[in-house]
Amino acid sequence: MIVCHCRAVSDKRVRSELANGAQDEIDVAMACGAGTGCGSCVDEIRRLCDDATRSLCANAKPVLVAVGD
Repeated sequence: MIVCHCRAVSDKRVRSELANGAQDEIDVAMACGAGTGCGSCVDEIRRLCDDATRSLCANAKPVLVAVGD
């Protein structure tokens, strides 16, 4: 599905940029231009960023930290 009509950027491309290190809508905009035209897609890009962050957190392995002596 096309997320950004101004720059013809799909949700697949946005997810790819997130998988390659983009962390928010600004990083996505710098990587592929999505969200830099009229701005109507920024909320959807932000939602995709939030989904990617939740996915990362859900797949993270627990880390045990020793506190003590």
